Amino acid sequence: MENKSASSNFIRNIVLEDLQEGRVKEIVTRFPPEPNGYLHIGHAKAICLNFELAKEFSGRAHLRFDDTNPLKEDTEYVEAIKEDVKWLGYEWDGLYFASDYFEEMYERAVLLIKKGLAYVCDLSAEEIRQTRGTLTEPGTNSPYRNRSVEENLDLFHRMRNGEFKDGEKVLRAKIDMSSPNINLRDPVLYRIAHASHHNTGDKWCIYPMYDFAHPLEDAIEGVTHSLCSLEFEDHRPLYDWVIRECEMDKVPRQYEFARLNLTNTVMSKRKLKQLVDEKVVDGWDDPRMPTISGLRRRGYTPESIRTFAREIGVARTNSTVDEKMLEHFIREDLKLKAPRTMAVLRPLKVVITNYPEDQVEMLDAEINPEVPEMGMRKIPFSREIYIEQDDFMENPPSKYFRLFPGNEVRLKHAYFIKCNDVIKDEQGNVIEIHCTYDPETKSGSGFTGRKVKGTIHWVDAKHALPAEFRLYEPLILDGQEEGASFLDNVNPNSLETLQGFVEPDMKATKPQDKYQFFRHGYFNVDPKYTREDKLVFNRIVSLKSSFELPKQGS
Repeated sequence: MENKSASSNFIRNIVLEDLQEGRVKEIVTRFPPEPNGYLHIGHAKAICLNFELAKEFSGRAHLRFDDTNPLKEDTEYVEAIKEDVKWLGYEWDGLYFASDYFEEMYERAVLLIKKGLAYVCDLSAEEIRQTRGTLTEPGTNSPYRNRSVEENLDLFHRMRNGEFKDGEKVLRAKIDMSSPNINLRDPVLYRIAHASHHNTGDKWCIYPMYDFAHPLEDAIEGVTHSLCSLEFEDHRPLYDWVIRECEMDKVPRQYEFARLNLTNTVMSKRKLKQLVDEKVVDGWDDPRMPTISGLRRRGYTPESIRTFAREIGVARTNSTVDEKMLEHFIREDLKLKAPRTMAVLRPLKVVITNYPEDQVEMLDAEINPEVPEMGMRKIPFSREIYIEQDDFMENPPSKYFRLFPGNEVRLKHAYFIKCNDVIKDEQGNVIEIHCTYDPETKSGSGFTGRKVKGTIHWVDAKHALPAEFRLYEPLILDGQEEGASFLDNVNPNSLETLQGFVEPDMKATKPQDKYQFFRHGYFNVDPKYTREDKLVFNRIVSLKSSFELPKQGS
């Protein structure tokens, strides 16, 4: 896979300076997901950053699961995350789990107790919140803060042995309840959870909190640059405190960068899980979801996502990226890859009355006119075809150049046809169009006798394959009112399902094959619902957008 991480950003500059000044000899980064949900496009940005920095500077990149909460974690998420990272094109230099270090974390917690820097607290979670204080008022010391070292060691040992119920006791750091940084007001280091862990089974009933485990994992693995999003900036003093007071041999440094925010979506695993659990979508891989598995099923390519991640850059301040920027890169990636073909999504039958009834003609069409070496394909043409319903109007407005009574249009790759009659049902709905064709106007024949202003696509009615088409709009509508749930902004029209037809040569298509359907956009063969007897296509993106890439330096 190509490596294009060399565009400058402040983290890359830090890495470069650390190497030049000899502060580190080898760069070690890590991507540390919690296995409590599927990865989304925001994680893709972090994956690209960590893996490409390591590759550029001949370092190592770890994939590490921060699996410290068995109540929310599952092996399903572990396997999905591994698949997503591989699909994006990256190979990790080591696969690690926080749970592999539970014994050492326990010993480091014991060290803190012996140093008088941790104590067992009997306050409930709510009581701890109430005594933590506010941004303008200091917290209140726990009544258990001054327990002796011996008592704390005994209680912590008994916590490990399962003598107490969930929530009955916690281990807290003893730092400063009056610190202006609330994260340093005696944070919880361990809690009791009598739950089976996907990796350690029932061996443990106490589990380290993320803010305690995460820095220890980095130090144990020799991570040099611990990259995280801006919301962890206020946690950095605690990160450094844990490394220092736990007397770790290796000292990683934490650096924060802006997370990815995208218009018309949510980037919270909790909210994404809610969409799945409440069946707003049909799973984590629903093509409307911003998950990597959803983008993959919709038809996005790893190349387009990697390019998007590089182009949005690495900044120190949060901002929101227009989703059209992501769409731009999949268009750019597919325009030279995807075969062109024709599909009719809302069929209307056309009978060409002067075409021989039993004749079938094979017409030539380019597979991709921008890439001639992709060759040609054959399209059957006969007396009956399907066109799009909106390519015909009985009473058209001015400047409507498609088919209407008395008007002539070109059929893409075929002939001129002229509308003569309109057939309607009892309710007055148009159900069939009768036309005549001019055999002198065959595409590629060099005919110059007259010109028409409209070109429409079609499929042959006798040979076309039935197919289902799924058209997507943004799942979340921007502009949420204050106090409203994000679910209130779910777009009720985010999915439209249509039944139509595709060219017969699509019979050999496979899940995840991608095509450009003339005038409709880029489509992907859905891997979830496509069967041998049923083709299902997801529209990846329409053909055109008014979006323009920001100019460099803007």
